[in-house]
Amino acid sequence: MSEKKLKGWQGWALFGGCMVGVFLLGLLVSALMERRAEVASIFNNRQNPMADSIVARNDSFAVDFPREYETWAMTADTTFKSEFNSSEAIDVLEQRPNMVILWAGYAFSWDYTTPRGHMHAIEDMTRTLRTGAPDKVDDGSNQPGTCWTCKSPDVPRIMQEKGVGEYYKANWAKWGNEIVNPIGCADCHDARTMALHISRPALREAFARMGKDIDKATHQEMRTLVCAQCHVEYYFKDDPNTPEKDQYLTFPWDKGLTVEDIEAYYDETQYADYVHALSKAPILKAQHPGYETTRMGIHGQRGVSCADCHMPYTADGGVKYSDHQVQSPLAKMDRTCLTCHRESEETLRQNVYERQRKVNEIRTLVEDELAKAHIEAKFAWDKGANETEMKPVLDAIRKSQWRWDFAVASHGAAFHAPQEITRILSNALYWAQQSRLLTTKVLAKHGFTGDVPMPDISTKAKAQQYIGLDMADKEAKKAVFMKDIQPKWVQDALKKGKMKSI
Repeated sequence: MSEKKLKGWQGWALFGGCMVGVFLLGLLVSALMERRAEVASIFNNRQNPMADSIVARNDSFAVDFPREYETWAMTADTTFKSEFNSSEAIDVLEQRPNMVILWAGYAFSWDYTTPRGHMHAIEDMTRTLRTGAPDKVDDGSNQPGTCWTCKSPDVPRIMQEKGVGEYYKANWAKWGNEIVNPIGCADCHDARTMALHISRPALREAFARMGKDIDKATHQEMRTLVCAQCHVEYYFKDDPNTPEKDQYLTFPWDKGLTVEDIEAYYDETQYADYVHALSKAPILKAQHPGYETTRMGIHGQRGVSCADCHMPYTADGGVKYSDHQVQSPLAKMDRTCLTCHRESEETLRQNVYERQRKVNEIRTLVEDELAKAHIEAKFAWDKGANETEMKPVLDAIRKSQWRWDFAVASHGAAFHAPQEITRILSNALYWAQQSRLLTTKVLAKHGFTGDVPMPDISTKAKAQQYIGLDMADKEAKKAVFMKDIQPKWVQDALKKGKMKSI
């Protein structure tokens, strides 16, 4: 069979088509090289090079990193809504008044709202009833200065200037005029090289105590560890033998990162964040163990970083960069979930909601049981119960509340590790019920065998009234601060040139 030969014009057409393809491919390669050169040029020829690793003013980075800065500024946006964990501030105590009872004797019973974006960090810290006023003498509600630690790149700046121990020793009011720039660039990046870095000592110290060298972490691991500087369980260690370490920020990971490991660490030193105002139980207040719970879920176990989902890569022409509008992955599913999963957005969204609903169902049961446990324990004390009789009751309450708080405080845990969080909440429910059974035995010894009368705590206001809070007084004091003191604080900060990026 003879082979067909191309006609002359067909050969020339094929040749021309190849030449056009090569030309277009060359243009593409040239464009990509130009974009890569642009990226290299930014780092090698920065218009605003920096000599220090910590530069607190976030707007100092805008000229060299406009894409990242622009998306970071978008963390001020609170319009994203989800079935759970939207980006607006929601009064959680109003939604779940049992929490007022659980935190009786602690500032969280005064005020607790859902978190907003990084741009609101200082504003939210200042406005909450849980803190005092930065320029005022301690009014009884002033918290330790350590509370500022995760709210601003001004914190590592102060640590450099004053010393870490000196920073931790101060009360919250002392740093009010110093801390003005919200969570930003130097919190995660070395300002000289823009490499990811650990800007605060607590995480580095925790790794060292566990025998790990954090400097050997890979870039992918660092895309989680920079978040783990703050999104973790922590406490303020007060060592009477070393006064310079009063209120020293410490991660309780020496025995491990599970809820039981951390509980064992606290139990060893008989540590408690506060004594409950009703039950007198020594309570552990979980902070926001996002790093710990994330490691327990499938994404963390497979090496997915926080940034992969909360700061997805995006492209501007040929420049690839991380979107710094840190928020729920459900807000941009085309660049988060769908980079790995092949289901539709709606299917994946409902998968997330289903996990959250199931976890929250158990959470609600725990909160109801725990509130009753505290109230019944108070009733037992009032009936004449003694410390020996009540110790098993209080131990069970402590175990239950620690597990409940650990499970709910990190906000995203119901998705990050639904199986582990369900296990933890189930154990919390068990210990809450055990405490109530133990209380009935104590009451029986004192001649009471009926049902303990329950107060009306169906609203935040009623619950706060029951535990004896004068919220009108607290809100009035805070209103005076917001009206008369904050403007002076802002003006002083502006005069010092520290507030231009807000």
